[in-house]
Amino acid sequence: MTGSAWLTDQVREQGLVPVNSADDRPNAVIQGFDPGLGWKDLAEAAFAVERGAVWVATNTDMSIPQARGIAPGNGTLVAAVAAATGRTPLVAGKPEAPLFLTAARHLAADAPLVVGDRLDTDILGGNNAGFATALVLTGVDTPQTVLAARTQERPTYLLADLDALYSPYPAVEARDGGYSCGTSTARVSGDTVEISGDSSNLDSWRAACAAWWNAHPDEEKATTPALNWTVTPGG
Repeated sequence: MTGSAWLTDQVREQGLVPVNSADDRPNAVIQGFDPGLGWKDLAEAAFAVERGAVWVATNTDMSIPQARGIAPGNGTLVAAVAAATGRTPLVAGKPEAPLFLTAARHLAADAPLVVGDRLDTDILGGNNAGFATALVLTGVDTPQTVLAARTQERPTYLLADLDALYSPYPAVEARDGGYSCGTSTARVSGDTVEISGDSSNLDSWRAACAAWWNAHPDEEKATTPALNWTVTPGG
C-alpha cells in the first residue's frame, strides 16, 4: 500500500491484506495520495512493481490546488514510480469511466452531473462515462485552457465556482453565424475567435467556447485560437 490511512482501510474492507514492504511479496501495489508519503514509500512501491506486482493508481492528477498555490498531486508520485520501473499503472479512478459509473449507481442517479476543477481528470472522466460535466474555475484550469480543450475534455457547463450551481445557467444560442450568451457574442474567422463582450464576463467565454468547438468538433489535441476582443461596455 502507498497512500492514506483511509485508502488502507478501504482496501482492508474488501478482504485484502495491506502490507508496506516489497519484501512481503504483495500481489498488487495500490498507489494513492497522502502528503506524508516520502522516498521510502515510493521505493517500496517500485520494488514490488519491478517484481511483477499488479500496479493500480487511484488517480493521476499531476497537481492539486492548495491555499498557498499549486502543489504536486498523485500523478507526480505515480510518475516517479513509472520512471523508476518503466511500467504504466492501471488507473482505477479519474479519468476512467468505472469510478463515475459506480458512483452514479450507488447514488441511484438518473441524470448525474460531474463537477470538477480539472479538464484532464474530472471533466474527461465524466465525459468518458457519458455524463454531463461542469468545470468550476477554482482549480488549475482557466477560461483560456477550457476554450483550447481537446474534444474529450470539453465541459458541458462552465462555472465560476460551486455557488453558481444554485443559479440559472445562461442559454448559449446559435445566432448570425456565431453564438451568443447573455450580452456577449462570438464567431470564428479562420484561426481567430471574434468576441464581442467583456473578457471578465464568463458569458463571453461561454459564447467563445461554443463557437470554437462548433468549428473544431474533433480535436485530439488542445488547440488555442487567437482572440480578437471587441469590448462591450457593461458586458
